[in-house]
Amino acid sequence: MITYIIIIVAIALIFDFANGFNDAANSVATIVATRVLTPRLAVLWAAFFNFVAAFFFETHVAATISKGIVDQAVVDPHLILAVLLSAITWTVLCTFRGLPISVSHSLIGSMIGAALVKAGLGSLKWAKIGEISVYIVVAPFIGLALGWILMVATMWICRKKTPRGVDGWFRRLQLVSAGAFSLSHGLNDAQKTMGIIMLLLLSNPALAQYATIDGTNTGHPRWWIILSCHFAIALGTYLGGWKVVHTLGHRVTKLQPVGGFCAETGGGVTIIGLSALGIPLSTTHTITGAIFGVGLTRRLSAVRWSVGGKIITAWVLTLPAAAAMAAMFYWIIAKLVY
Repeated sequence: MITYIIIIVAIALIFDFANGFNDAANSVATIVATRVLTPRLAVLWAAFFNFVAAFFFETHVAATISKGIVDQAVVDPHLILAVLLSAITWTVLCTFRGLPISVSHSLIGSMIGAALVKAGLGSLKWAKIGEISVYIVVAPFIGLALGWILMVATMWICRKKTPRGVDGWFRRLQLVSAGAFSLSHGLNDAQKTMGIIMLLLLSNPALAQYATIDGTNTGHPRWWIILSCHFAIALGTYLGGWKVVHTLGHRVTKLQPVGGFCAETGGGVTIIGLSALGIPLSTTHTITGAIFGVGLTRRLSAVRWSVGGKIITAWVLTLPAAAAMAAMFYWIIAKLVY
């Protein structure tokens, strides 16, 4: 059983890597699109901030994943393995199709599907699931609103400046905003994998001491979990998912450095604020909304709504598709693994 759990921990880190691989676009699409950094330097910049986020924030999101969605009593290694296989499969499929889906929602959908097929409706904590579901809808609109507000305010402040001068300043400032967004990405998304690993280890009394400092589901995760999760997501970001980068950075709307700065800042503020509340929100939804908000300050036609429609379709499909896939994986694993 110990070996089985160690293998599942390794698979969790693969999921974390896939998360960074898909969500590389969130961190670097705007800075690549505006040509502030080359693609390789951009992903290195983003990966660095993904990792250092480990040292600056509390682990509220990890706590939500480990104790806020599924009743601890129904969790076992089979269930966690089914969740991870489903989330990885859906993430990889969408990444290679160039769709910036929510890795977060694929994970949450998978947890719901696996728990339902194992123990029914009573195994889920519906109040917290309802809260998270609200932010599935709200988060991109918060990002859109902040991106729009920041862009309008910036245009007013810089109205008497020359375009060349504004471009020069914001090319420098975008390095700061891209770093801040990458920090927020590492903060929220790495903690989701932390929560899964904690949930897995806490399901086995002999291993609970390796999950948290005090060995309970209310404790702080151990540093080996924090550092390994941040390293895996940073590595995934560094290797990057370039089809998704192209979708967000080039196909949604045309961005200049000032627009990239406003989108990244609006997205980063939203993610850091909601992470402090323990909300495992979608960084993909948030930055996409912020990019749309920036584009809308020019005119409605500045945004390619057909691309937005495809992205929204992927968002809508993620929860039910991941849930169904996890249910299937759990049924197979429960039959084959003893």
